[in-house]
Amino acid sequence: MHFRKSAALALIAVSSPLAAQTVPDLTTATPIAGEWAYNAISDGSEARFIDTNAVPQLILSCARSTRHVTVAKAAASAAPYLIIWTSSQQRIIPSSYNPAAGRLLAELDANDPILDAMATSRGRIGVGTDTQPSLVVPPWPELARVIEDCRV
Repeated sequence: MHFRKSAALALIAVSSPLAAQTVPDLTTATPIAGEWAYNAISDGSEARFIDTNAVPQLILSCARSTRHVTVAKAAASAAPYLIIWTSSQQRIIPSSYNPAAGRLLAELDANDPILDAMATSRGRIGVGTDTQPSLVVPPWPELARVIEDCRV
């Protein structure tokens, strides 16, 4: 009986849309030009990666009340997940789409290991979907500061 349950769960995991996706290798990708900016907000903090046209491309925000970090990527359309790439970890995370803001959103617990991987990634972080090219940005200290804000 235990074997059947394990087999059934394995089949579900393999057949899920998330399991079928691959994470691109961004080891040699060049981060886009721009800079991170840190801001305190009402319930926490946020770090925004602003491109050279002053357009926010990636936002990490901390909600202290829930101890969640939201990763928000600029996007023109919905996608069921975000692919996060770092030099040490890669993950596929379910996302939602906010059409008014034009952003894909993925919410993570403040202690999720992928956040540490983002803060300590060597040279670049990639965030994308299977239908859009990955956004590759440098990992500056503002990113780690937002993550730590959510843990205290």
